[in-house]
Amino acid sequence: MLWCVRTTLTLDDDVAAQLDQLRARSTRSFKELVNEVLRAGLGRLENAERARPRGPYTRAVSLGKARLPDVDDVSEALAITEGDDYR
Repeated sequence: MLWCVRTTLTLDDDVAAQLDQLRARSTRSFKELVNEVLRAGLGRLENAERARPRGPYTRAVSLGKARLPDVDDVSEALAITEGDDYR
């Protein structure tokens, strides 16, 4: 369904000046130019939303070199950290 909405916009002075400069260099009407600029801006906002990480995340932090070479063998890890008398 095609919608055509008529509305009144209040533009900041800098935005209006940029639109006037674009219109002076173009053959498009003001209406066409505003729609084109809005589409481009909305597209960028949608892409930025998709690129933004969702939900909580944990920032990676370097903790340096591991103190134990391998912790799969618990008895070896205890022997390294507490000495051979850990039992």
